[in-house]
Amino acid sequence: FRRELCDNLRMTIIPQNAFQGMNNESLTLKLYKNGFEDIHSHAFNGTKLNQLILKDNKNLRRIHNDALRGATGPDVLDISSTALESLPSYGLEAIQVLNATSSYSLKRLPPLDKFSSLLEAVLTYPSHCCAFRNLRTEKQNLLFSIFDNFSKECESTMRKPTNEMLDDSNNTWLWSAERDTHPFATDDESSPYSYSTIFDDSEMAGFDFEYDFCQPKVLTCTPEPDAFNPCEDILGYSFLRVLIWFINILAIAGNFTVLLVLLTSHYKLTVPRFLMCNLSFADFCMGLYLLLIASVDAQTRGQYYNHAIDWQTGSGCSTAGFFTVFASELSVYTLTVITLERWHTITYAMQLDRKLRLRHAVPIMLGGWLFSIGIAVLPLFGVSSYMKVSICLPMDIETGLSQAYILLILVLNVVAFVVICACYIKIYVAVQNPELVAANKDTKVAKRMAILIFTDFTCMAPISFFAISAAFKVPLITVTNSKILLVLFYPVNSCANPFLYAIFTKAFRRDFFLLMSKFGCCKSRAELYRMNYFSAYNSNCKNGGAATAPSKASQAFLLLSALEK
Repeated sequence: FRRELCDNLRMTIIPQNAFQGMNNESLTLKLYKNGFEDIHSHAFNGTKLNQLILKDNKNLRRIHNDALRGATGPDVLDISSTALESLPSYGLEAIQVLNATSSYSLKRLPPLDKFSSLLEAVLTYPSHCCAFRNLRTEKQNLLFSIFDNFSKECESTMRKPTNEMLDDSNNTWLWSAERDTHPFATDDESSPYSYSTIFDDSEMAGFDFEYDFCQPKVLTCTPEPDAFNPCEDILGYSFLRVLIWFINILAIAGNFTVLLVLLTSHYKLTVPRFLMCNLSFADFCMGLYLLLIASVDAQTRGQYYNHAIDWQTGSGCSTAGFFTVFASELSVYTLTVITLERWHTITYAMQLDRKLRLRHAVPIMLGGWLFSIGIAVLPLFGVSSYMKVSICLPMDIETGLSQAYILLILVLNVVAFVVICACYIKIYVAVQNPELVAANKDTKVAKRMAILIFTDFTCMAPISFFAISAAFKVPLITVTNSKILLVLFYPVNSCANPFLYAIFTKAFRRDFFLLMSKFGCCKSRAELYRMNYFSAYNSNCKNGGAATAPSKASQAFLLLSALEK
């Protein structure tokens, strides 16, 4: 029996018992292109539903959890092109076919055990198909739990000619297969695998061993997940979940400490201090990005398919993406400026009129901030996208403009690395002069530069190599494996920079102990640093008054002090 109701925009609800009184035959209800907004509790009470077609009801936002209570079925449910945000929690057990295409508001699915009979699902979002990937029907679950030892029997069954197959209701071929194993079993005795010992006659009705068990129906779901969104949690690997927490806490704590010490220091804000504050803030933002990713992964672990759409299309992923691109570009820019400042200080050590002042550094860094913010904002306006992958990186290269955007970022990062390497090589050549620096100081400077360049290379090289290949649409690594790069290599600079550029320097240690002394800690160390500072200051004043020309020893002091900043 079929009933069709369509193109009636004045009907906004389906009330209780709306179809009660219809005959007991299987009913197909086609209720499409109407003005339905709500379906009430027990709306289909008393019906035996075969198909329930609700497609193209653009305003349908709610189906009551008990809308199908009192009804039998349906076997087919079509809610495509509706505004539904959720499915009812009752009455889904009989559904074999679910059609939910173009249902963009349906971002979460009910518990999977509700779909015990589902065989085919046509959905809107690929991530939802991940939920059904390992889902079996209720009958298959029951069979697999009981007949685990029947795989060999299935193989022999499929090899038998059709005329050798006996009637399934007698199951005599199964009995003969077990005779050798149980030679003392008689016809009146039950075999270990006899259906009658497990099922009632009513449960065995319509069951065919060969087709229901040996060739079970497989649940099919479309659209299938793509390479950018595989069926896995945000971080994928278990060991990454542990590492990302360690790394983001290290990055946040290290950079916050540097910012706190530098901003509360009573010493004059110099150019190196100002640049270090900018670098620490950028790396602090990278730590916040990793913290956000780790937190969401922990909350959605095992059920990311139900949160993927809300996360990737929501403000959370956009915020995380903005943080990481802004932090990455500002960090690279500031590292380049710091390296150039050191090279400039050493090259023009004795020309005070060419010294970089704070009034020069401020507009330089202002330009870096504007550039980094601009680069990070572009994906929010359609140039690439943060929604493409669960880790919220701009990996969308579908358009030429998006491809150019990714290549621009990568090329600029490579150029920055080359500039940093070139400057440190020039600095090393400068301090290598035996007339300026002693041999042990030369070795110390060389090791320090090697560490700085190595950390930059470790961070930039793997990311740039694989990203450039992906930008040319020749990916050499999967999204799953790229998450290893995200955790192990991407934040290397953010963790290492506060130690290499601040915490390991004498100036920072002095400022740190002076700050701690204000809280009653480390007073003796703070007093020692005060005495050393004032003695060095008085010595420099005396030498400065007596000297008529800069000596080579004073040049060496300036070179080493520049590297210690």
